[in-house]
Amino acid sequence: MKKFTLVATGGTFDIIHKGHLALLEKAFYVSSSVIIGLTSDEFAIKKGKKTLNDFETRKINLKSIIEKTFPNPKYQISKLDNDFGPAVLEKDVEALVTSQETSYQGNNLNKLRQEKNMPPIETIVVPMILADDGKRISTTRIRSSEIDSEGNLS
Repeated sequence: MKKFTLVATGGTFDIIHKGHLALLEKAFYVSSSVIIGLTSDEFAIKKGKKTLNDFETRKINLKSIIEKTFPNPKYQISKLDNDFGPAVLEKDVEALVTSQETSYQGNNLNKLRQEKNMPPIETIVVPMILADDGKRISTTRIRSSEIDSEGNLS
């Protein structure tokens, strides 16, 4: 039996790599249903991210990898125009699955939920996945051909 009924996670998911898969794997492992916030093109620009793929392409790619990788996944993809999306508004969300890099967002989310008289969420932190050189796997490093999506040095 899963620990949670509904959790949230999120990201830009421009080039899906081992780090993204670890995040999704944890979310599907701990919960029977997952809300995945997918950064909108506008929000990505606002955050200073340069994406190779537009929102619709990223959404199609994300759905494809989820369907191929996880058996019978129950999930929804929501467009993120801010840091939290539906995790703030959906009172049934019980946990936020996040990377070490963004784990501070759990505290920020709980403050917002408290202001809305909603129950706090648990923060589940997924360790960073490292490339062969011991540095974290990131889309930026993949895009610059430093590593591939598995973390192998190019």
